[in-house]
Amino acid sequence: MAEKPHLNLVFIGHVDHGKSTSVGRMLADTGNVEQYLIDKYKKMAEEKGKGSFEFAWVMDSLKEERERGVTIDVAHKRFNTDKYYFTVIDAPGHRDFVKNMITGTSQADAAVLVVSAVEGPQAQTKEHIFLARTLGVKQLIIGINKMDAVKYEEAQYNKVKEDVSKVLKSVGFKVDQIPFVPYSAFKGDNAAKPSPNMPWYKGPTLLDALNNLTEPQKLTNLPLRLPVQDIYTITGIGTVPVGRVETGILKPDMKVMFEPSHVVGEVKSIEMHHEVLPQAVPGDNVGFTSAASPRTMSRGATWLDRSTTRPRWPRPSPLRSWS
Repeated sequence: MAEKPHLNLVFIGHVDHGKSTSVGRMLADTGNVEQYLIDKYKKMAEEKGKGSFEFAWVMDSLKEERERGVTIDVAHKRFNTDKYYFTVIDAPGHRDFVKNMITGTSQADAAVLVVSAVEGPQAQTKEHIFLARTLGVKQLIIGINKMDAVKYEEAQYNKVKEDVSKVLKSVGFKVDQIPFVPYSAFKGDNAAKPSPNMPWYKGPTLLDALNNLTEPQKLTNLPLRLPVQDIYTITGIGTVPVGRVETGILKPDMKVMFEPSHVVGEVKSIEMHHEVLPQAVPGDNVGFTSAASPRTMSRGATWLDRSTTRPRWPRPSPLRSWS
């Protein structure tokens, strides 16, 4: 992890446009998921009458998600490319779970907006574009998925691109700085490798577009600020708050304060993707053990440096500015 820059990447978009399948495809094609698991999920999906869902099940692990065929909760996965170490976040597209989508997007440095080449931008496509902008996501990739379903037609790609561009411009995104990538998550066209089925397209693959992202500035010189996404109590380990470090550095043996309750706890250890870290810096989605009582904590609150007993800034929020 240390030798590659770390970015948080969220996949967003309308329900059933192929977000989870896109994530699963990228993980499989880059060797981050073993082929035997894809084969296993394919067999399981076919048995449940969910053929073609094998890549989606890499991320959709909840029983209800697999029964309904939709993402419900935010899922995180480690994802390595030649250039970056990503924490990839698969966010729900269904309108009933937009709160979970907001949680995932608020943690992201960049987003892939997945749009079906068949349907084009739909209600949640537009809502997710607006929320990504509001939540401070500055780097965006538009993935026009399911090109196989429209026979890889350039005219349909151009139509969807034009429709999405109108929405992007309406909320202030600079369309000329955003890559539009036609691909098929299910078939693998233009995901990690260029596709002979789209000779008219000369741009990057989806993987290339990810490698072209830039690492955001890490504000390690500021006090620690870590909005809490969730809190777990694990037998034999204790209380484990999880969240993304926004500013500062989190280290073992630090005494930190939980706001707004002013409860102080000591950090025992820090983990990311089940690996122990010597420290966590801005952008890291981590879990850490603490001796503080879980009754004094709540999702949405914040850990701060104990050195400032009464923070001079307003209560920290996971939302970031547009600028």
